[in-house]
Amino acid sequence: MESKTTSAKYPFLAKLPWKGLATLAMVLAVAGVAFALQSQWLPPVKRVVAEFSGNAPTERSAGQRHSDGHDHDHGGKEDGHDHGKDGHDHDHDHSHDEGHQGHDESNSLELSKQAMASVGLKRGKVSLGAFTRYTTMPAMVTTRPGLSTVSVTAPLGGRVTKLYVIEGEAVQTGRPLFELRLTHEELVQAQSDFLRTAEELDVVAREIKRLKSVQLPGAIPGKTIREREYEQMRLMAVFNAQRQSLLLHGLTAEQVDAILEERKLLQSITVMAPPHANVQGSSPEHPFTLRKLRVRLGQYLDAGEELCELVDYSQLYVQGRAFEHDADELVTAAREKRTVIATREDNEGVEKVDNLVIDYVENEVEPQSRALYFYVGLPNEIVFRKEFAPGRFFVTWKFKPGQQMEIRVPVEVWKDQIVLPVDAVARDGVENYVFEVNGSHFDRKPVTVLYRDRFQAVVKNDGSIPLGATIAMKGAQQLQMALKNKAGGGADPHAGHNH
Repeated sequence: MESKTTSAKYPFLAKLPWKGLATLAMVLAVAGVAFALQSQWLPPVKRVVAEFSGNAPTERSAGQRHSDGHDHDHGGKEDGHDHGKDGHDHDHDHSHDEGHQGHDESNSLELSKQAMASVGLKRGKVSLGAFTRYTTMPAMVTTRPGLSTVSVTAPLGGRVTKLYVIEGEAVQTGRPLFELRLTHEELVQAQSDFLRTAEELDVVAREIKRLKSVQLPGAIPGKTIREREYEQMRLMAVFNAQRQSLLLHGLTAEQVDAILEERKLLQSITVMAPPHANVQGSSPEHPFTLRKLRVRLGQYLDAGEELCELVDYSQLYVQGRAFEHDADELVTAAREKRTVIATREDNEGVEKVDNLVIDYVENEVEPQSRALYFYVGLPNEIVFRKEFAPGRFFVTWKFKPGQQMEIRVPVEVWKDQIVLPVDAVARDGVENYVFEVNGSHFDRKPVTVLYRDRFQAVVKNDGSIPLGATIAMKGAQQLQMALKNKAGGGADPHAGHNH
């Protein structure tokens, strides 16, 4: 009713072509949307048209095409996009592209200095060199049997009256460890006999001196003097035997001399830290570590009871475990004295210890695991020292028994190979890539990997990467991930660019 009224009131409206106007409005709307989104669809269309027409650009001209494939007209509008007002500063110096060769944008990255620093990227030149192939075997740090551990025992029976050390303390050779009050009856008797014999010797010596001082001829027969001299000789033999007995009881020569000089029985003894084993690689300057304290104050001990356990950590072993099929290669390496490498992982990465040699290989294969054990000498060093009292301190050694390691035993040498760090080769499925430095860009190059281990990769010298080229020696996997993200991203092409 209302429409009829409106048509009657405004008769010219009924004559307008409403269907045509609606179609026109739709066309204008589509054109507006296309105009608004031209920055996304126009550059690819231009590249396709250029490829079909044979005029595809191989190198951009300054101020017209940037490395990201976007056309920019500095100081004006292009394709409806006002570059003077979009927040991008396009007035920049293109000198960073000088010397830059043509490259495929789909296989190239341009990184800022901050990005390269975050990746830890390093550059290096490709060259030929020798590659040593290793076989890797599991290992563990151990002490040296018979050399590292020293048991300190009570030389004589007695009671512990003083402790000069605590558990875990570093102990130098000759350092006092314990004081014992002697209570052993046999030792007391041995000291008494020793003193008695010494006194008798003094008496006989004085008597002989007196007899020889008499000047009257025939007053003292020579037989009497000879008898006294024979007695002196007999007592000297007993004296020497008793001295040796005291030494066997555990007294030192200085202690025995003190008994003889002071003419007093020794009531207590001080137990000292022993010297280091006299083996190659040991140094008398480094300390023992008191690993286990076995006694307490006031405890009564018999001769030979253990007082404490000292450990020398300055020289250790890496106990390697060779698998049965690696036994021949291991024995060959040991016989030819090839240097091996011990590796250990920590929070900072993989640590390598070079120039180690195999000391010996066991002569039996473990029946259960079928493993053949071998031992590599491992020099150690102190990494931390803390003094908790004057002249007393704790130390921490770099390598510790029980740590897991790996031993890399050399098997063969390949000459004239392209040898790269394993971080220089990115892996993507079955493909392998390196990134060649091309001006400010990193161009991805496919390569063939002949061999790869945890540290190095051998790349086939087939011309895919020329000798002398500069490549990324570290961070290749991160570059590969960044390149994949770039290829798969559909965001604003101007986003992230600071022109």
